[in-house]
Amino acid sequence: MTPLTVDVHAHVLLPEVDALVADLPGFAAAREVEARRNGPAALAVSGTMVRERVPRLTDVSVRLAAMDAQGVDVQLVSPSPSHYHYWADEETAEKVHRRANEATAAHCAQAPGRLFGLGLVPLQHPALAVRALEHALEQGLLGVEISSHAPGRELSDPAYEPFWSRAEETGALLFLHPFGCTLDERLDRWYLSNTVGQPTENAVALSHLIFSGVLDRHPELKLIAAHGGGYLPTHIGRSDHAWTARSDAGAGCAHLPSSYLKRLWFDSLVHDPHVLRALITAVGADRVLLGSDYPFDMGTEDPVGALRAARLPDTDFDAVRGGNAAALLRLT
Repeated sequence: MTPLTVDVHAHVLLPEVDALVADLPGFAAAREVEARRNGPAALAVSGTMVRERVPRLTDVSVRLAAMDAQGVDVQLVSPSPSHYHYWADEETAEKVHRRANEATAAHCAQAPGRLFGLGLVPLQHPALAVRALEHALEQGLLGVEISSHAPGRELSDPAYEPFWSRAEETGALLFLHPFGCTLDERLDRWYLSNTVGQPTENAVALSHLIFSGVLDRHPELKLIAAHGGGYLPTHIGRSDHAWTARSDAGAGCAHLPSSYLKRLWFDSLVHDPHVLRALITAVGADRVLLGSDYPFDMGTEDPVGALRAARLPDTDFDAVRGGNAAALLRLT
């Protein structure tokens, strides 16, 4: 029997979610922040790109045809990060995450066995996070997608402890996928907001989880970091040195920072076979999962081909292509 090929980084666009917030002043203000951070050239290109890809983001038959062309058997589908809406008040946030969870579940239900979904939680309201996670699981989703931070809160914030505990208890998947970067206008040209911003946000968020002791307190968390974990896995030596050399750096976590990488999972979307091999060296071949960022332009149209370009040993290739994800997602 041929092993499954599993793509853990694929997105769905949910117009019904944005319809909830389209007329709210907070949405307009959030769009202004996004425009400032990205710059007009990036927004123009992104607008055209997304419009061209709407069928691939919303139509299950188009999605399945694309998967077949890529040789992908299973996708783990998460909402477009544009649906986080972390600016929203509690009442609006409740509506957003429920609608997102239900719509993602409905999308995936059209292709049972091939599409599995993740929902959303309102990180800006930690008190709602456990209930939102449970709602996602009740819809048949495998977990939730989260960003690298919420306004005024890092992932190390103690207010998230009940959320980490419940995710650990339930075995829910957490997909760490940044949206936006707080370096703001420094990255507003040449799409630096994404090319530099996303890997920076991944590295910062993972560092907060490691150095604060979240991963000590919750060792069974099932967390997947998008974009190969950003800069952190290939630059983890600097974190290890600080943990060893400085009392302040080592105060919050019990072990060498690099050791925590082997408790996490990372997608393969690093756009460079040399970096992919370095990622595998840092975290282990059993901790890397195939990812495409379907169907956005910063993804890859050929995730299996990109993996093949790294020239991995056959056992590692098969593990990353789908063996690791099949075990993590409990697929048969």
